[in-house]
Amino acid sequence: MGGCSLRARDGQSLCGATVTGPARPPALEDRERIDRMRARAWVLQILYLWEARSPHLSLTEAMNTVLHTRRVSPDRVSLLSHRIGMLEEHLEEIDGAIRDSMDNWRLERLSRIDRAVLRLAATELLFPCDVPPRVAIQEGIRLAGQYGGDESPRFVNGVLDAIYRAHTAQA
Repeated sequence: MGGCSLRARDGQSLCGATVTGPARPPALEDRERIDRMRARAWVLQILYLWEARSPHLSLTEAMNTVLHTRRVSPDRVSLLSHRIGMLEEHLEEIDGAIRDSMDNWRLERLSRIDRAVLRLAATELLFPCDVPPRVAIQEGIRLAGQYGGDESPRFVNGVLDAIYRAHTAQA
């Protein structure tokens, strides 16, 4: 009675199953997506540091402080330096778009984290970059959920949606 007796934990027969080698590394697209997500988290840290030490520190100086004191993957440095450069160059316009999109809120009353998330995501929405608007909004919501308060994701979603609608109406 020569049969196969190999079984998986769930009792399924493994006879005739294709055996695969070790898991392959993630595709380049996945790696890029992960690098972008982690670069955004670094940008949040830089924005938080900048606000904590403002007006004694520029955004570029805050970025350089983080890059000299923390281990940031070289794959992420170009993305985060691009975002910091865009923020530094267009901060007044970004803050104006955020203010215009908030009802009964002042930008100064927001937590540093919520303000940083909104600034980062608004930068990706308002200025040419390779991030689709839906991704910028979704990443803002994700960061707000990860680093902000309980109501942050819903609040950030509402503000970013309003920024997106106002920006596409102008275009």
